[in-house]
Amino acid sequence: MIRICDLHTHSTASDGQYGPSELVARAKARGIEVLALTDHDTVDGVAEALAAGERLGVRVIPGIELSAREYHTFHILGYAFDPDAPALNELCARMKKGRDERETRLLAYLAEKGMALTLDEVEAVAGGKVIGRPHFAQAMVARGYVANNREAFDKWLDTEEFHERVERPKPSTRECVETIRASGGRVSLAHPYQIGVDDAALDAIVRELAGYGLDAIECYYPKFTPAQQAYYLSLAEKYRLRATGGSDFHGERVKPDVALAALELDADWLLEG
Repeated sequence: MIRICDLHTHSTASDGQYGPSELVARAKARGIEVLALTDHDTVDGVAEALAAGERLGVRVIPGIELSAREYHTFHILGYAFDPDAPALNELCARMKKGRDERETRLLAYLAEKGMALTLDEVEAVAGGKVIGRPHFAQAMVARGYVANNREAFDKWLDTEEFHERVERPKPSTRECVETIRASGGRVSLAHPYQIGVDDAALDAIVRELAGYGLDAIECYYPKFTPAQQAYYLSLAEKYRLRATGGSDFHGERVKPDVALAALELDADWLLEG
C-alpha cells in the first residue's frame, strides 16, 4: 500500500531543531502518514516520538542513522527494530562515548587554529541537545570566526585533517548492518551520493552490503539529481532491494533548505508485526 512518508528525520535527541513530539506534530501538519525518526547514533528520542504518534495518528517507525568508518560520510539507516535491543543499545553507548571524547579533541584542534571556544559556549548553542559538529559551527559563527555553518565545515569541520586528527572511532558498515538486523530491524543505505565514489565503486559497495543483510537503498532524497535517483533505483532492482526515501530534515536553523518530505512510498514492509 502506498502511503505518504518521510523516512529520514532528526530531532533534538541528536542534532535536530525540534523535539521528537514537535517533529511528529509537524509531520502531521505536513500530511505525513508514516514517519521514521532516524537520529544519529541514538534511539533516545524514539519512545517520545512513538507516544506522540499514538496521540496524533501518525505511524512512527523506530529508526536510527549510524555512521560507518569506511568513508567520511557513510551512513546506514535502521528501521523497525526493538528500541530496547541490547546489541543496538551497546553500539549506541560506544558511539556516544566516542562522541563525548571527540568534543575535547575538537576544542583543542580549533584552539590550535586560532579559534578558541569553550565547551560552555557550544553547550549553550546546543540548548541541551546532544552536541554535534553543527553546534561547534554555530559557536564559530557567533564568535565571528566564520561567516556561516557551511564555511565552518568546508574549512575546518569536514576536512581530511579533521577526520584524521579529531573524528571519533566508528563501527564498520558490516557491524552497523548486522547490529540492526540482530535487533529485529531493517536496513537501508542512506544518501549514496555522499559516499563520494563513482558508480562502479558504489555498485560494489551495495553488492557487499546486500551480502551482509541490506534491505533497501534511499532512492528518494531532496538533493538527488534525476540521474542519481534513476541509478539508485536501478541498483535497488539489480540487488532486489527496497526503495526508501526521506528529507533528512533537521529543522530550519540547521538545514534551512530542507523541509519535511511527503513521499509516496510502499512502507508496509516496515510496518509488519
